[in-house]
Amino acid sequence: MKKTFELFLLLFFITVISVFAQDNNFRFAWLSDTHVGSPSGASDLSISMNYINQLSNIDFIILSGDISETGRNIDLVLSKKILDSLKKPYYLIPGNHDTKWSESGGTKFQQLWGNDRFVFKFGEYFFIGLHEGPLMRMADGHFAPEDIRWLDSLLSTVNKNQPIIFVTHYPVDSSIDNWFEVLDRLKKYDTRLILCGHGHSNKALNFEGIPGVMGRSNLRAKSRIGGFNIVELKGDSIFFTEVNPGLGQKIPWNKIKLTKISFSNDTTKYNRPDFSINKKYPKVKARWLAETNFVNASTPVSDGKIILTTNTGGEVIAFSIEGTVLWKFKTNGRIFSTPTISENKIVIASTNKNIFCLDKNDGKILWKILSDSPIVSSPVIEKNNVFMGTSDGKFIAMDLNSGKKIWDFDQVKEFIEAKPLICNAKIIFGAWDTYLYALNKKDGSLAWKWSNGRPEVLYSPAACLPVTSNGKVFIVAPDRFITAIDEQSGKTIWRTNRFQVRESIGISEDGKTIFARTMNDTVIALDPVEKEFKTKWISAAGYGYDFNPSPIIEHSGNIFFGTRDGFVYCLDAINGLVKWIYRIGVTSVNPVLPISENSIVVSDMDGKITMLEW
Repeated sequence: MKKTFELFLLLFFITVISVFAQDNNFRFAWLSDTHVGSPSGASDLSISMNYINQLSNIDFIILSGDISETGRNIDLVLSKKILDSLKKPYYLIPGNHDTKWSESGGTKFQQLWGNDRFVFKFGEYFFIGLHEGPLMRMADGHFAPEDIRWLDSLLSTVNKNQPIIFVTHYPVDSSIDNWFEVLDRLKKYDTRLILCGHGHSNKALNFEGIPGVMGRSNLRAKSRIGGFNIVELKGDSIFFTEVNPGLGQKIPWNKIKLTKISFSNDTTKYNRPDFSINKKYPKVKARWLAETNFVNASTPVSDGKIILTTNTGGEVIAFSIEGTVLWKFKTNGRIFSTPTISENKIVIASTNKNIFCLDKNDGKILWKILSDSPIVSSPVIEKNNVFMGTSDGKFIAMDLNSGKKIWDFDQVKEFIEAKPLICNAKIIFGAWDTYLYALNKKDGSLAWKWSNGRPEVLYSPAACLPVTSNGKVFIVAPDRFITAIDEQSGKTIWRTNRFQVRESIGISEDGKTIFARTMNDTVIALDPVEKEFKTKWISAAGYGYDFNPSPIIEHSGNIFFGTRDGFVYCLDAINGLVKWIYRIGVTSVNPVLPISENSIVVSDMDGKITMLEW
């Protein structure tokens, strides 16, 4: 593994573009948050590109993320077409809009531009571009384990006296859940400046002593025309000037003296994640911990004998209940799909377009089928039928034993991400085209489709997992509403935004209680029998502001959920009172997997798999 990575690094440096200037006086154009796919994104970017091509004294161009509005393939392809009109070299990284709503799981960006990171040298300066996703998740920014390993390998080749300019999308502060991982590394080198976007405005910043600058969005917003920054380095100073094509260049709005910063005598106590909550509940212990070293954005699953997890390294990993790795299966693509187990068969999909059926005992392939697109959704199995959605707007049913297609439904307008819900004779799923669909299981015909009435695709009920009880389907979509829908007709029974919810819902094991988590501290329990919205209890759980989309899981009288910053909560399912809290890390926690009455398995976006017991 180590030799393979070193070979990759060597090849990377062979192919990377290194540009050398005669001195340290140079100029570059810096754009951010171009959001191609939004109403004026493509037009604003084209105007800026045409203007930059007329400038004779620009050496290169940098784009610091959110190239597209939703990461859709069509918008990324259009972005590249516009950017390739540039006469000078350009370097770019993705932002959260490029990675959250991507039907390819972020792989299209790499296919188009060859990488989602960059490194090059100009004059004496070493430019490093690294994004922080988050990959396919509504979450804070997060530096992936694989990207931190890349940065470590890169920095190990850099002279400690080499001046560095670091480019990223989010500000390198607590808006990235593990910001300190990268910031502490950059402090060990001669990092002179950090450039970021995300905030859509020009702003001078400071990241624990390292000067930072946030650049404006290229979008026109409420103005007549958009804009970007011309960055000019003269000697030991760097100047930032906003440019609005056709309206002339303004005077510099920011100047920074780029001198070497020493942190050797810095005794400042900087904010770092606090794990002291684990001392408050000493009976909760980590029985075992495994690290996969790749982003894990799926749910761990178990049949009581093995535990399965996946990651963006393309791995399916089988653990024993005791935490021993039993086997691994590797695909040639990122995995965001959650595996499904049926007797001795495991079904899983990958962004390499394949759907696999594996032998549960050894991970060997029983069958695989190639689809027409990368897949980021998860399958469900009922009897001998496999149901799942794809990224090209299809929903398919397959035979579990052979993989042979039984039927497909091809009327979905955008990609399907979430795991479907089997609901009596129907199968229900959402998509990023604003609709929730109900198909007849037998033949795949449309029973009904439902919309919340919002035309914006980002409010689609696509990443939430619906639950059903008493003839009703319950969802909490990004529109902040809890909705009850008639299972038979697809008509709305009731809707309320009294509680600000987002994509986190669950159901009790007996089906008699619906749970939903709000975006501010509160968990509520609903009565599914009532014809109107009615709560059983409301609990101020105290987790703060949170938008982690993981569902609430009930088991043996306890409900469990994880937060965006690494906390796992256990509440009493009868009254909502907090029983215990445990912090497993600093990043988004995936849906919890109950193992027994007093043990659960949890995973997070950092690739850690932990069994907790109490």
